[in-house]
Amino acid sequence: MEFNRNFETIIGETLTLKLIETCDGDDQVIPFYYYAIYLNSISSTIGKISIRIGHNEHAYINGNIGYEIDESFRGNGYAKMAVMMTYPIARYHGMTHLIISCDEDNDASKRVINKLGGVYLETIFPPKSYVFYYEGISKQSIYRMDI
Repeated sequence: MEFNRNFETIIGETLTLKLIETCDGDDQVIPFYYYAIYLNSISSTIGKISIRIGHNEHAYINGNIGYEIDESFRGNGYAKMAVMMTYPIARYHGMTHLIISCDEDNDASKRVINKLGGVYLETIFPPKSYVFYYEGISKQSIYRMDI
């Protein structure tokens, strides 16, 4: 896969995503873009987000989007904004939908996913064949978002 250099910095009205790294992936981990999330009003990082390009059995459990917002900035809709800012990347790479997952008990992420229009698919225990499996891993709630 070829990464698009036009996505190194994505500027929105409230947030800016600045590329930290890209990863080509391998036979298990799909390629991804990884960004720092900046709040424009204070020019400070408030979290991170990754967009994983493509679909496979591991990405189904891990999701195409991974995000974290620093605790002091949560509750302001920044996760939703940042996720939506990654849609053009997914579309550029021919994706029509994203899988997004979270720990079964992560109510905050579930609220974000629901606000994004995520459709619940299932909750599963990741199998031991899952690339990121570890003893005691949480059940994952899996959602689909058409973009």
